[in-house]
Amino acid sequence: MGRVMPQQVPTVPASEVPEDAVVLDVREDDEWVAGHIDGATHIPMGEVPARLDDLPEADPLYITCRGGGRSARVAAWLNANGYDAVNVGGGMGEWEAAGRPMVSETGQQPFVR
Repeated sequence: MGRVMPQQVPTVPASEVPEDAVVLDVREDDEWVAGHIDGATHIPMGEVPARLDDLPEADPLYITCRGGGRSARVAAWLNANGYDAVNVGGGMGEWEAAGRPMVSETGQQPFVR
């Protein structure tokens, strides 16, 4: 990830992400397993540059993490590299607080780790 300033990133509050949004979750594996957006694509932040072929096709692509910091950096990097990426402001913490639906990989109640 290059040094791109996250302030330049388009951001949408988690409560306003469209229901049909295509979402990329850049959190680590343990965070993803605990709870994530159903249908989201999971690529940890450090793997994004090497896995561009795995990115879902969408304009825009919504990027989320736990609190919005990592996703802002990934969105800035993707935008600098020709993608249309939008940061999910507040990340999964805000998503959960807004009562948006989540699923887990554990069979347990999903939560943001």
